[in-house]
Amino acid sequence: MSITKEILSVILGGGAGSRLYPLTASRSKPAVPIAGKYRLVDIPISNCMNSGINRMFVLTQFNSASLNRHIKNTYHFSAFSSAFVDILAAEQTPDNPTWYQGTADAVRQSLRHIAPFDSEYVLILSGDQLYQMDFQDMLDNHKKSGADISIATIPVGDRDAPEFGILKEENGLISSFIEKPKKELLVDWVSDTGPEMQAKGRNYLASMGIYIFNRELLFDYLQNDYLEATDFGKEIIPQSIGKCKVASYQYDGYWTDIGNIHSFFEANLGLTDEIPEFNLFDNNRSIYTRARMLPPAKVSGTTLDRTVIAEGSIINAARMEKCVVGIRSRVGHGSTVTNTYIMGSDYYETLSDIAADQSNGIPLLGIGNNCFIQNAILDKNCRIGDNVTINGGHHLENTDQPLYTIKDGIIVIKKGAILPNGFAIGSEG
Repeated sequence: MSITKEILSVILGGGAGSRLYPLTASRSKPAVPIAGKYRLVDIPISNCMNSGINRMFVLTQFNSASLNRHIKNTYHFSAFSSAFVDILAAEQTPDNPTWYQGTADAVRQSLRHIAPFDSEYVLILSGDQLYQMDFQDMLDNHKKSGADISIATIPVGDRDAPEFGILKEENGLISSFIEKPKKELLVDWVSDTGPEMQAKGRNYLASMGIYIFNRELLFDYLQNDYLEATDFGKEIIPQSIGKCKVASYQYDGYWTDIGNIHSFFEANLGLTDEIPEFNLFDNNRSIYTRARMLPPAKVSGTTLDRTVIAEGSIINAARMEKCVVGIRSRVGHGSTVTNTYIMGSDYYETLSDIAADQSNGIPLLGIGNNCFIQNAILDKNCRIGDNVTINGGHHLENTDQPLYTIKDGIIVIKKGAILPNGFAIGSEG
């Protein structure tokens, strides 16, 4: 049987995403733009497609309109193919009036839609992680080990281990599990992660929240054995260890959980490195997204250093360093932008729009002239006037204002915010 037929993928659309606020104020986590032209949900979908898995369900609930629209506009397959990316939105029914209560409950409530599609295995993924994985290899390992459940694991060191669910692995099978262990307990949770990982001090196996279930077992667990369980990581997985055969699939590549503003910021700016850990320039691991009919980017008089620029942008800045510039971005003359992610705009302003803005004293879409911006995230459709200073850094305290939020020294300008000429945030450095 081909992998297309033997496995289905279920991608979890995530909860409220409060730690990524304000980027999640009007959109779900998987719909947050990354790398200037993609959405987070494009990552698991692309990983599936690159692995030969072409039947996917995306479970959505919070702020799902933009995510639904993106998937509808992006993933179209041949009429002669069985491939699909279908949205399963949370729904109230006569026998279940509640919304999704957790990862396991979301899959449980969706089983009636998944059941008509034949498969031997179900792959369960998060919609808000950045990585490139071959799920074919994970499935081969699952079958070879004769497992009922496989968990993708990643080696971590002493510093990161207390932030994860840590698994103890022996001979490829998981023997025990502990959720976010205290540092003094770690000595009992060392696994054989291999010489390369051990040399880096990465001696513990953390769960990545990526699972393969034998289909029959998954349905039985959710509909019978664990009828009250709402979460895979906190309930079903720990309780399965010792009850059935749970295998570890160790992944040694780049992976990050986009859980908060800092990790999101670092993951995006990491794409500007000379050889980024997450490789967008890989012939065999393409990241798919909505095809937009945009002109190439245009740069005039700008010094660029380690900057990624998406299509449709017009850049007249004096200097840009370590920046990710999203689609349809505009940066005015004399501006300096460093360590910043500009998400771009959803549309261009027409000449009449520009004239109306100027007559009303409203800044144009994008970044104006003679601005200084660093350590910032500019959400979509921002209007930054001339001579604006946005100076992020650890000298700033966390705060939430109508136009911006500061978290961990990173200034996040909110979607659609209008910053007038001369506006300053964090001008003392």
